[in-house]
This record gives sequence, C-alpha cells and structure tokens, in this order.
Amino acid sequence: MSHRTLPQPPRRTTRRTGAPPPATATVAGGPSAAHQLQSPEEPPSADPPLPTDEPPSAEGPLPAAEELPSAGKPSSAAGPLSIWPGSAAPLGHDDLAVGGVPLTEIADRFGTPAYVLDEAEVRHRCRAYLRAFPDADVFYAAKAFLCRAMVHWVREEGLGLDVCSAGELELAVTSGFPPARIVLHGNAKSPADLRAALRLGVGRIVIDSTSEIARLAAAVPAGSRQKVLIRVVPGVAAGGHAKIRTGTDDQKFGLSLADGSAQHAITRVLSQPRLELVGLHCHLGSQITTVKPYLSAVRRLIGLLARIQEQHGITLPELDLGGGHGVAYRPGEPTLDLASLGDRLRAELAGGCAAAGLPVPRLAIEPGRAIAGPAGVVLYRVLSVKRTGAHTFVAVDGGMSDNPRPALYGVRYAPRLIGRRTTAAPEPVTVVGRHCEAGDVLAADARLPGDIRPGDLLAVPVAGAYHLSMASGYNLVGRPPGIAVAEGHARLLVRRESLADIQERDIGL
Repeated sequence: MSHRTLPQPPRRTTRRTGAPPPATATVAGGPSAAHQLQSPEEPPSADPPLPTDEPPSAEGPLPAAEELPSAGKPSSAAGPLSIWPGSAAPLGHDDLAVGGVPLTEIADRFGTPAYVLDEAEVRHRCRAYLRAFPDADVFYAAKAFLCRAMVHWVREEGLGLDVCSAGELELAVTSGFPPARIVLHGNAKSPADLRAALRLGVGRIVIDSTSEIARLAAAVPAGSRQKVLIRVVPGVAAGGHAKIRTGTDDQKFGLSLADGSAQHAITRVLSQPRLELVGLHCHLGSQITTVKPYLSAVRRLIGLLARIQEQHGITLPELDLGGGHGVAYRPGEPTLDLASLGDRLRAELAGGCAAAGLPVPRLAIEPGRAIAGPAGVVLYRVLSVKRTGAHTFVAVDGGMSDNPRPALYGVRYAPRLIGRRTTAAPEPVTVVGRHCEAGDVLAADARLPGDIRPGDLLAVPVAGAYHLSMASGYNLVGRPPGIAVAEGHARLLVRRESLADIQERDIGL
C-alpha cells in the first residue's frame, strides 16, 4: 500500500486580519518561561506535510522560535497574565485589553455573559503546531469549539479538521473546508453521520466498533472505496480526570488491543473491498501534561503494525495519535511541552519502526483545547455577593449552562476583576453561577478583591474550549455570543441566543 497524505490546502497570498502576535504569545499557557521550539532534522519524505500556509509578508516571517512552557514547570513564570492570550495587556489599573480591544468595551457593546476569542492567538497556536510537527498532519479537533470563522482560520493556517457529527461536518464543508482534509470520529456514528460523510467525501472515517464495519461498507457507493482508520485502545491511562481518560479498556471508545478486538476488526476491514484501511488511531484522554503516555502508546501501536504486516502482508502508512494536550487553567499549573512532544514522538517512532523492520508511518495529531482554549476569555457580570459564615459566594450572570466543565470535571479557574480600580486586598471566594444547582460553581477558592460587589465585571481566561461547544439550554437563559478580537477590532461571530429563539423551537400544544 502506498504512502499517502491528505490533499494540501491552497496557499494564501495576502496576510489576513488576525496575523500572529509577537513571539511573546505561547502555545500552552500564555507568555511563560521561554522554551525554544526547534524542529530536528528529518529525513526527506516522499510526501510533504500539510503546509503552514504562511505567505511572504512585509511584516517579515514569524520568529524561528516559539515560547513554550516546559512540561511539569509552572505556567506562571511571567506573572499573572501567563495563562491569558499573548495579546493581553493591562490598561491602567482597572482594565485589560485582548486583541487590542478593552474587555470592558466588549462587555458594554455585546452584554454579558460573552465569550471573546483572540483570532491572532488561534492562528499563532496553529502555526506553532505545524512547526513542532513539520512532517505530520495536524487536525484541529472541532469539538473544542467550532464556528464558521474558526473553520476559515484553521483552513488558512494549513490544518486539517476532525469532526464528530454530521452537524460539525456540514458546517465545515458549507464554510468552504475541503472535505478530503476532514476526519470523522465517533463511538456511535448515526446513519445520518455516515451518509453525510460519504456524500461529502471525507478523507478518513475512524472505525470505533466492529458493528460499524459492515454498516459503513454497505453504505459506500459501488465502484468506490472509503479510507478508514481503526481506533485502538492501547491500554495506557492518561488524562486530568477519570471522565476524560479514553486510552484504557474500561470506557466506551475504540477497540481493545489486550483482548484482540482491534486485531479482529482489522481482519474484518481488510475483507471489505469498499473499505481501504490506511492506518491506526488512538486517543489517550484529555489534559495530558507529560510526554510519557504518548511514547507508551507509540510502542504498543508499533507492535500492532508489525503483527499486521506479519499476518496480512500489508504495511499501514498512517498513525494518528489523537490529541489531549494539556493547558493551564490557573497560573502555576503544568502544561504539555509541545516541542518535547514533537521531538520525542518522532524519535520513538523512528527507533521503534527501525527495530521492527517497518517503514515509519506518517504521523497525525488532533489538538483542540490547546489551540482554542487559551485563546478564549469569558466575561461575566456579578449579580450578588453573599457572605455565609466563613464563605463568600460571588454569583454571576452565567454558569453551568455556558460552562459545565467545573461541574463535570472539577476544573478550577482564575477569574479577574476588571473595569473598577480597587485597593482592597484579595480574599478567597467561590464564584458561582445563576442556575438552580448546588454544583453550579465556576471557580472555587478564587482570590478576588475583598470589596467585590454586584455590577462588577469578571473576566475568566482559558475559556475558548468546551464552554460554548458544551453550552446547554438549562433554565432557558440562552447561550452567550462568541466575539472575535483582532488588531483592535471586535466582531460578532455567533450571536446571543434570544428568548425568541427559544420560543420559536417550542411549537406549542
């Protein structure tokens, strides 16, 4: 089987609004302690990687080095703005600008809650991934956050896209994304998902269960073949919370390496003339901050590749290691060292394949949170302050309907007061949402000025991933808008869900 890559995107000839910020922007947690992003020399490949799509510019090329925090090191080496977008800048003592736009101005113009996405930070992170993985395919994980603007940014920066539903797929393709550079995931793909994927011509479908094989093969039009990957469970435990660890046998995703399910699925796929098996896929979990689990997964997958060659006489040309790259949500938390990940994965893959007598497969990765998360900020307005015994509860006008992650995973954030000057000393408070749930807590043990009061404006960084994408209609409060900032301008990407929107869905008795 020949070594293949996904189709390449067209190169841009002009720099768009939202060019990358200076090298002070970082990939996994704001401008922290510098770590030089270096790409070791790679042997020439018959197929080029997805390009960075970076045109010549009068502004000059991007810096050769990107600043990255080292794995296990605190992300706060540069101070309290370390986890904010690289463009974040104080305005006096009482405000903060992102993308050159004061956050108080955004709150006044668009209301609260409001989600702000720094376009330049998104683009910068896309480019940093392409530099850390120069001979790999990088797919943005759409589940982290997707809208038409994000589709355009990701395409222009040269990334592929992975989607999990017909809805995400249709939005991407109707926004101009080439379907051949899209990968479809899902542990339980519906018939509508598969029909849409085949109709639109997605580049890869990741098979997640044996029952999916015959269904997919039957749906492929006669005379054509659909490229597929098998999602393998390598038996590697990794991730920041039990609910987001997906590399072990005790969860719903993938086909087990330990019990032979993966090998059985491979045999079945190879017996289907309308399916073309091009590689293996795995995803270990989310919020992984060390390289070691990925290296363990590579070793086990190389062993499977060797068995496939021995038993079936074929060499699979692709290996997709998924994403799950951890970011810091509060200053001082560890982040995944992207440069080290790229270097060590390539070394492990090359060494393991050489020992097994295999050609090195083309690597693919799927970052989502690490691109969108630190590029986002959410703005809330304080509605009430309640002091009960030793506890102070600061209630805001959002909550678990726009950010369910604290309730699901116990995530902790670092909110910041903006828009009002104060000399009050910080005190520990619990920032809670407006919903009728005791678990609607947005930030436990946050430190805010002791004179915090209703009407104050809070800004919470690292809000670009799994907030709006997981937002719900709980209590019918309506989902917040998404706003892009770039070069001193703010524009609406996704409008606020109104009461009229909610009522129009209810068709009556």
